[in-house]
Amino acid sequence: MSVLDSFIAGLPKAELHVHHVGSASPRIVAELAARHPDSPVPTDPEALADFFTFRDFAHFIEVYLSVVDLIRDAEDVRLLTYEVARDMARQNIRYAELTVTPFSSTKRGIPDGAFVEAIEDARKAAESELGVTLRWCFDIPGEAGLEAAEETTRIACDLKPEGLVSFGLGGPEIGVPRPQFKPYFDRAIAAGLHSVPHAGETTGPQTIWDALTHLRAERIGHGTSATQDPKLLAHLAEHRIPLEVCPTSNLATRAVTDLERHPIKEMVAAGVLVTINSDDPPMFGTDLNTEYAVAARLLELDAHGVAALARNAVEASFMDAAGKAALTAEIDAYTAAWRG
Repeated sequence: MSVLDSFIAGLPKAELHVHHVGSASPRIVAELAARHPDSPVPTDPEALADFFTFRDFAHFIEVYLSVVDLIRDAEDVRLLTYEVARDMARQNIRYAELTVTPFSSTKRGIPDGAFVEAIEDARKAAESELGVTLRWCFDIPGEAGLEAAEETTRIACDLKPEGLVSFGLGGPEIGVPRPQFKPYFDRAIAAGLHSVPHAGETTGPQTIWDALTHLRAERIGHGTSATQDPKLLAHLAEHRIPLEVCPTSNLATRAVTDLERHPIKEMVAAGVLVTINSDDPPMFGTDLNTEYAVAARLLELDAHGVAALARNAVEASFMDAAGKAALTAEIDAYTAAWRG
């Protein structure tokens, strides 16, 4: 481990773009697969490495949904959620906004109330036992259409668990235009939730404009294609609209063809508020510490530069002012005491 890697490992961090099911470790995925032997997912953790090698974004969605199918009851939901928090604690992640897709579970027969109770029980346990604060982004799986949008909005607005802070839109972008989801985002925003859709990952900058214009996005998930439009970059920078950047994910899903050409450098140069995230970490063979190391290399950062990225995530989060101040102070104290 390099000196900078050691700094990153101990650095207190927040994560804003990380998926619930996509964070299932090979150990947990294998355990769930063994409980549900009719699934195509391997039960051998080593075999999962091949299973999680993606040909393209469409193949990633196919594999992702096969893992989603392993979450079949509230006990599965609670186990997954708590174990995700345990992995976060090992990386000194203090706060995370976890993207959760309730529709994927309710359509498989898990009652919405039981689903919400399971994640909330895990959230409270994670905070008291692991020191990890979890908050939820309920997202619409775009590939499932308006039925999923209606169900996700209903659960978010009617059940509104204590940890819920935002409303998102994930899944494939091609063939899933953002404007059709405007009525659902309008309802979620009226209910007090923040708007954080994915946009511009595998499509061009117009998808990002659509997310800003029609969905009133306060942050953009990925935003990889933003650098193709100088006017858009300037808009994001001027209005301090953060991008949730996930470098290894973009390479794994072929959203970028070469990590060395990742547009993160152009984003930062344009003054955009960039945050670093892991997306679906075990599926992509990464974690948040690794993503910080990748970003440090691409941006040629030292420890102070990496700490600035960590502060970006705090600024872009939906923590209250006291929580932001406390985590920022912890990052600053850790950096000041660093003797690398």
